Formats: sequence, structure tokens, C-alpha cells
Amino acid sequence: MLRGSAPLAVRMRPRSLDEVVGQEHLLGPGSPLRRLSEPGGSSGVSLILWGPPGTGKTTLAHAIALSSERYFVELSAVTAGVKDVRSVMETALARVSEGGRPTLLFLDEIHRFTKAQQDALLPGVENGWVTLVAATTENPSFSVITPLLSRSLLLTLQPLTDSDVATVIDRALEAGHGLNGTCTLTDEARDAIVRLSSGDARRALTVLEACADLVGAGGSITPEVVSSASDRALLRYDRAGDEHYDVISAFIKSVRGSDVDSAIHYLARMIEAGEDPRFIARRLIILAAEDIGVADPSCLTVAVAAADAVQFIGMPEGRIPLAEATIHLALAPKSNATIVAIDSALRDIRDGNFEPVPKHLRDAHYPGAKKLGHGKGYVYPHDVPGGVAKQTYRDGAAPEYFVPSGYGREKELSERLERIRAMLRGQ
Repeated sequence: MLRGSAPLAVRMRPRSLDEVVGQEHLLGPGSPLRRLSEPGGSSGVSLILWGPPGTGKTTLAHAIALSSERYFVELSAVTAGVKDVRSVMETALARVSEGGRPTLLFLDEIHRFTKAQQDALLPGVENGWVTLVAATTENPSFSVITPLLSRSLLLTLQPLTDSDVATVIDRALEAGHGLNGTCTLTDEARDAIVRLSSGDARRALTVLEACADLVGAGGSITPEVVSSASDRALLRYDRAGDEHYDVISAFIKSVRGSDVDSAIHYLARMIEAGEDPRFIARRLIILAAEDIGVADPSCLTVAVAAADAVQFIGMPEGRIPLAEATIHLALAPKSNATIVAIDSALRDIRDGNFEPVPKHLRDAHYPGAKKLGHGKGYVYPHDVPGGVAKQTYRDGAAPEYFVPSGYGREKELSERLERIRAMLRGQ
């Protein structure tokens, strides 16, 4: 065993903000995190750190507490209750009243706290008894009560880049409080661990430690060792390279081609490889509008709901609504009539093929508009049987942009569209 008394991920936790890898957008000179980490600086400023697992939320809280010389208290929303929160608040108030150090309360997974539990935090935050640093993997707009959210600074953490994770791995290999150079790591093995970590530094260090335990002192960590230690197949999938684009392309084309089984296969490959689920959800939303459209309008609703669900519940549970949306879209009737319509209209606008708005359609609500003839002759459709009046909405010959495919709901719309167009022409 090469590990110390604590897991490698804990031993390698940065002791100051200067040691933190990644999150450069939050760590510049004069940033709120820098000010908060200064001894005696920025008291009363509470933070909510929102980001994926392994991006450094706990690390930042520990580094701030150490650098600012605050008394550090850590609670987990999984195990803590209102009684625990109140106890921290009372102790913090007593400590400050006696001239002691201010308290930094790190609350992990605040989204798991009920409204009543979050309400218990308010007195200490409002009165400055504690500096709250709360961490969440879920959108705080949905999971944190408004009074607490309005009294805190929301900082969004980004997933670590592959380069960031590689830096974390290399540090752990050589650091005295890490593996202390007791084993070596091939470039291919490092790439494999980076791939498996999916931007999660804690996961990368956990895999690295398992590999080190497997090869022992003086051993060499190879891709085969990584595969054995992690108990996961190494997928040939590079989020920054061609395979990334090939897999998402195959996924989209499988859904477009109504091959539900292949679509689920490629979805699984992306999930297992650590693709950002929000990226997958965005592609499904685009596909629902571009390749299905009004042939089945429910698809856009389902895709947006899947994106919201992923944002709300996170992974791994987010795989379920993503799979549901994939199946729904793959089995839906397909039509590209929507994108053809809007792109055709845009080409006309860019080519200058448009004319002034007809006077009867212009705004007639402002003083003097009627003298200009605006609104004169406009027929209110609700006053006409059938709700469609014989009336022009564009001067001159208006091209027919929307051409229904005849599939799904567009077959029904095609018949209705012909009747509407005939009624507008007065036929």
C-alpha cells in the first residue's frame, strides 16, 4: 500500500488558492475569492459555489479558511439537520463575542437541505456570525431559497480541462505528501486516467491511487493497469479530438434515421466517456426542431424537459431523461420543413427581397397613426367565421416558405394549410 493515512485526493488538497488548478476565471487578482482568502478580509460575504463534482468546491473552501485564518467548520447536508446548523451559529456567535476568530462554515450539497434547514442559516449569514461557503452541483435558482441566494455571491465553477487534470495527476505522482515518486506513469496511462476522470480531479486521483496500489513501489502504471484498477473499459473517445465529433455525429444521424438502438448505443458511449450531459441535451433540442419540427411538436417539449431535468438532478440520474428523449425523438416522424422555411425566408431578407409592412397591418395605437392610414381596413380574424379573413399580410407575391412533409402531424397540417391559403386568397 502506497497510500498515507488519508486518501490521495485528500492529501493533495491545495492549502492555498495559488495551488488550485483550474478556475482561472474566479482566481484573478482582486477577485471575491482572493479578497475572502486574505487574513481579516471581506467578512460577511457568503458564497455559493455551483459546479460539477470534482471541480474544487471543497478545495476552495478549505484554502480560503486556511489562508484567511478563519475557524473552519464543515457540514454535509446529507447528514446535518437544523439542530446542527443552529449549534454552529451559536458557537460562532459566542466565539466572535469573545474576540475569537471568525467562522467559515462550509456546507456541502446545500441543494439537499429543505427550506426549513436553509432558513436556519439566515440569522448567521445576515448578522455576519459566519461566512457561509455552500457547494452544490444543482442549479441554485431551483435548489436554494431566495433570501439566502440574494445574500450570497454565486460563483460558477467550470469542469476541469484535460490539461488541468493532467497537472493534478503529475503533482500527485511527485509530491511528498502524494505518491512521492514511488511509481511511474506512461503518457498513455495518464491520458487514460484523464479520459476516465471526465474533468473530475477527485476521480482522477482516486483512479491513480488504485493504480499505484496495484503496481506497488517501483512499478509502472500502463493503460492496462488503469483499465484493471478502474474496472471500466477504456473507451476510444476523446472529448477534444475527432472521436468526440464522430460519436456525436453518429448519435444525431442515428436519431434522424430513426434507429433507436444505435442512438441509445452512441448515447451510452458519450455518457460513459464523460461527455457533458448538457451538451447532449442541447443537441437533442436542436435535433427536435431541425429534423422533426411540427411533424411531432411534442419532441421539442420532451427535449427541453430532458435538458431541464439534467440540469436539475445531475448525473448519473440524468442519463434516464436523456435516454427517454433519445427514444422519443428517434421514433418520431421526421421533417426538416421548419428549418427549410426559416432559412429560405432569411435568404430572401438578406437578398433584399422584402417590402414595407402594409398599412392595414401597421401599429395604430399611437397618436396620429390613424391619420397616416395605419390600421385602416384591417379585418379582425375573430370576427370572421372560421377565424381566417380574406386579407393580405404582405404586399406583392409572397413565396410559400413552409412546405409540409406529409409525415406525422404535418400530414394533417398540409390539408389545413391548403384550406387556409385558399381562404386568405378569398377562394
